[in-house]
Amino acid sequence: MGNELISFVLNWVLYLALFPVAYYWLRRAWRIFIQRDYSEVALKRGESPPNPKGWAPVSGTVNLIAGGIAIWLAICVPLGRYTFDRWIEIAGVTLWMKLLVDYIISRQAHPFTVGKDKKAKKEK
Repeated sequence: MGNELISFVLNWVLYLALFPVAYYWLRRAWRIFIQRDYSEVALKRGESPPNPKGWAPVSGTVNLIAGGIAIWLAICVPLGRYTFDRWIEIAGVTLWMKLLVDYIISRQAHPFTVGKDKKAKKEK
């Protein structure tokens, strides 16, 4: 009885977590594509890249796709389209891929500097 209750509660927590995550990702896509706000594009240590507008389509698309998948899961789970194992797999892969792709975008958007160039940039 105890394990069934814990499993039930965790299922609901995981399901309800889809809503704020989807909202956050879709809001970022909205800000990038509609409002043309590039302040959250390819951040590295809280700093924007030299050309955030150039990386905005990639970052916005990643957010839009991930948010769309989260909304799709939020709709399909109550309808019984996916088993628990399947929708948890989809949600987990979506979350990790979103994090990894955002990390890769942020590293590609910031130019790599070596030696004195780094020090000169910090002094400015």
